[in-house]
Amino acid sequence: MTETVHPSQCWECNTYCGSLITMRDGKVAKIGPNPDHPGSKGAFCVKGIRAVREWTDNENRLLHPMRRVGPRGSGQWERISWDDALEEMAERLAAVRSEYGPLSIAGAVSGGAFSRGAVMALLMRSIGSPNWMINQDLCGGCQALGEKLTGTPMKNGEDIDNARCALLVGRNPYAADPTQWLALKALKKRGGRIVVIDPVQGPASDLADIWLRPRPGTDAALALSIAHILVAEGKHDKEFVDRWCHGFEPYKARIDAYPPAVAAELTGVPADDIVAAAEAYAEGPSVFVPGHGIDAFSAGVQTFRAFDCLVAISGNLDRRGGNRLTKKPNGFRTYLDVIHDPQFRLPREIETQTIGAEQFPLWAGPEGWQTACHNPSVIEAVLTDKPYPVRAMYISGVNIVVTYPDAARTIEALKSLDFIAVATQNLNPTSAYADIVLPKTTTLEEEEVQLIWGGPCIGYTNPVVAPRGEARCDLDIALVLRDRLAARQALTQDFLPWADQRAFNEFLLGDSGITIGALREQGYATFPYELGAFEQNGFATSTGKVELYSERLDALGLDPLPNYTPPTADASDAAAQAAYPLVLLTGLREKTYHHSRFRDQAWARKVSPDPLIQIHPDTAAEYGICDSQWITVHTADTDTTCRARAQVTEGAPLGVVATGMGWWDPLSDDPEFGARDININGAMSYGGPWDPVTGSSDSRGRRCRITPLALETDAAD
Repeated sequence: MTETVHPSQCWECNTYCGSLITMRDGKVAKIGPNPDHPGSKGAFCVKGIRAVREWTDNENRLLHPMRRVGPRGSGQWERISWDDALEEMAERLAAVRSEYGPLSIAGAVSGGAFSRGAVMALLMRSIGSPNWMINQDLCGGCQALGEKLTGTPMKNGEDIDNARCALLVGRNPYAADPTQWLALKALKKRGGRIVVIDPVQGPASDLADIWLRPRPGTDAALALSIAHILVAEGKHDKEFVDRWCHGFEPYKARIDAYPPAVAAELTGVPADDIVAAAEAYAEGPSVFVPGHGIDAFSAGVQTFRAFDCLVAISGNLDRRGGNRLTKKPNGFRTYLDVIHDPQFRLPREIETQTIGAEQFPLWAGPEGWQTACHNPSVIEAVLTDKPYPVRAMYISGVNIVVTYPDAARTIEALKSLDFIAVATQNLNPTSAYADIVLPKTTTLEEEEVQLIWGGPCIGYTNPVVAPRGEARCDLDIALVLRDRLAARQALTQDFLPWADQRAFNEFLLGDSGITIGALREQGYATFPYELGAFEQNGFATSTGKVELYSERLDALGLDPLPNYTPPTADASDAAAQAAYPLVLLTGLREKTYHHSRFRDQAWARKVSPDPLIQIHPDTAAEYGICDSQWITVHTADTDTTCRARAQVTEGAPLGVVATGMGWWDPLSDDPEFGARDININGAMSYGGPWDPVTGSSDSRGRRCRITPLALETDAAD
């Protein structure tokens, strides 16, 4: 028996925990945490231990290319060779390109944090299309654009280990980030203070010294009020503000409109609690720990900006125990660097035609964060040919039928396309509508090199096993498809110059001095960096300073200052509130699943077999709902409903119901795998109001009504 241990990392979420993979006679015997990893520091979760391995070995895994032989959504397939699959893909994509033009072809991935995002963007550009979709309008996009506009790129730079106070906003690290959770417990143990802002009670609020429980969607008013208190009491960093903050006087006028009494009225949080939270944060060093609870709102960017500006004026930016700005080694390229590199760009006149770029230029097109499309506008283009036809899609590693709101409309759009190819590890609700399905590699089979913001370090995903069956990685698929499109004169330019994934990874490492060999040996590589080097680096804004007053927003005719916008649920008229009396939150996280992944793994289904929706006991009593009873959820602006199982708990606020996303049933006989039935996105609109910067829809904070299902129906189920 031969046993070896290989350092690697899990990239099933953007925590990127370092791992040690034990191999026994060429097979994975165990996956566990790497205590030496500078990012995760020995933290790990059950998804890394169990799900990653079973993601590879699952009996339901797709192992061969397949072609649809029945109607879309019928679940009828035939096995075909890779040669036949890629020939058909190339032929049909070329035909669409010839009839409708290159812009009629769109890609879809989860985003640019992984290699598949860059590969998809470059493949679409090679075809001549700037159109590719990402999930970040629903997950992290408002945070990223808020930081970019303010000049404070500090994602995952939370130095909780050296903080005296942690301010958590809409974050559940107990389920979402084991590294953060361990760090918060250590902070508490050493006498530090924790302030939590979250409408829903959970492990973080139970750990907190101060828990602020605002009405959903009102968090910006709290941030502005805390900033007002710091400035009014002279507890802000005057020296940093004078030297490095742009627009302090108009910013001060804005926050002066939010004294605690006003914020209390807007949020429902007692004024004394707001003051107490401000005093705890002012002690410093303090760290802001954001979560998706304030993302995916139509006011998400300005909510994040309100907190970003608070970090800056308090003196907690890029300091020990505060929020560290993004660091990377000289010569290293991130996937976003590749996406924005001029050598891999289409002409500007083409990029400006990206769907959504005219309405959301900081999201889509040449000035966009990832240059990706506005997703709801792509769905609209498929169905209406406006602003121009979209007739084919290549979708990889993302389950858009489940993860995009308004599943019925997404399905309608997919059904109407001329051609769809989906690369995936397993059949799912999105691949159900494909013409060609391709088997993708998994974490254990792929080599990834990427910047880990929280380390900071360069992380390495070690391909410890050969691809199972006929699975291929995204780049290998794209390279062969590129060649076959070129043979049909269906390429505009070749933006994929690498021979294979290793060559691409070495390109990312560039002149950093970090080698693949060193990464394979250790699983990561650290690099030197300096905190607070503002004189040397400045800030990536037009003024070279932290922009409390955003010149970019002002130029677009948008509010240049962080602001508070009443949530959609509060702004509804009396008739709408009567018809939909409850407020729906959709951001609950579970340890077992990550978004729509791992739903077909038996251990995960045993732990979390059904979609749950949390309901306050008084709300449940009002509607005649018992604990564990199935109910239907119907939101405003939609004609569809979905089912979930009630979890009666005082953790949910009165008048609010809270659930998670990503549900589908891989074992169902339904060819749609329950995508409309048990998926909250099946009961929500993807329409406006949209955040004016990102185009993010209100996927949290919509008005809804609930109806109990008969108990005998529940029992039959």
